[in-house]
Amino acid sequence: MSRKPGSMYREIRGQSYCRREYMGGVPANRITQFEHGTKGDYPVRMTLKVVEQCQIRHIALEAARISANRFLAKKVPQSGYHLKIRVFPHNVLRENKIATGAGADRISDGMRHAFGKPIGTAARVKRDQDIMTLETTQANFNTAKLALKRAAIKIPSPCYIVLERGSPPAA
Repeated sequence: MSRKPGSMYREIRGQSYCRREYMGGVPANRITQFEHGTKGDYPVRMTLKVVEQCQIRHIALEAARISANRFLAKKVPQSGYHLKIRVFPHNVLRENKIATGAGADRISDGMRHAFGKPIGTAARVKRDQDIMTLETTQANFNTAKLALKRAAIKIPSPCYIVLERGSPPAA
């Protein structure tokens, strides 16, 4: 079975593994903030949604957040938008690390006791689930759309943007 590179943690397989009180040493979540900008009643609201179900690692969510926020911060004043991440990485990912190199056969256990150690967390998302929501003014419509497109590149599943409120500017 051939697998796309980087798809190891993208596929949802098996039961969810999220009861942290039974685990020792789960790495910390990399997402520093879930909301940016100023909350308010903005006329335009767009949401980034995933096409297919997948797991999104906390590192990918943080990269998408940074990408969108950096683009918005350069073009739009802080009071001109509100960006919110709508998913939280609850699921703990495990990996059975295999030793390589000279003498690895004497050190490594192979597949004996192959439960694995926690290496990070991921958010399990269903088809058409909201990932990010961005609210802004009509004047910043195109900038906001580009910011969500930049964030979508960092997500492991294909994404699309839904305009929930407002309308595109007249050409």
